Amino acid sequence: MAPLLHIDASASLDTSISRTLSAEFVRTWLSRNLDSTIIRRDLATSAIPPITQEWIVAAFTPAQLRNETQRALLSLSDSLISELRESGEIVIGTSMYNFAPPAALKLWIDQIVRLGETYDYVNGKRQGSLAGKSAHVFIASGGNYGDGSPTAGMDFLSPYMRLMLAYVGISDVSIYSAGGTQALLKPGADRAAFLNRHLDHVRTLGDHR
Repeated sequence: MAPLLHIDASASLDTSISRTLSAEFVRTWLSRNLDSTIIRRDLATSAIPPITQEWIVAAFTPAQLRNETQRALLSLSDSLISELRESGEIVIGTSMYNFAPPAALKLWIDQIVRLGETYDYVNGKRQGSLAGKSAHVFIASGGNYGDGSPTAGMDFLSPYMRLMLAYVGISDVSIYSAGGTQALLKPGADRAAFLNRHLDHVRTLGDHR
């Protein structure tokens, strides 16, 4: 069975809600897929560099014409793309910062969206190269931005993740949001009760696969 790629992006480590949710999904998934393995990628500690002009030139240079420096520039991107190709399913735990993805997650996306690697043009139409995979995205946010809420239009993270994953061919995407984490900063807040409410749902997702 193909491995599960487990990605976390929150800058918070031990106190992260999104990391707790993604970890619970992985635990449940492994209990149902005993013969599989996990590919782990922590974006908050991976120090992924921003895209530069030299990187762009290297990426658009045909592979057989790249020099040693260009190959070195693309080595991390190649590794991140290889992780995606090898996996059959992806789980992403991420916080929402300023209504959008954390910088670490955006840097990862910049590295894995590459012409000729994760998408191409077939008969003049763009086509993602990673079809057949599924992704689960767990988002933790200070406010509540669910469908129908007065602030739903401020959630730029959910549609962005759907768009970018579909761009590389991953159209089977489920997104689950744990909004309202700001309340946990108040004295006397019941963190366990908040988490348990969401973890129950996460376990059903892990059991489904």
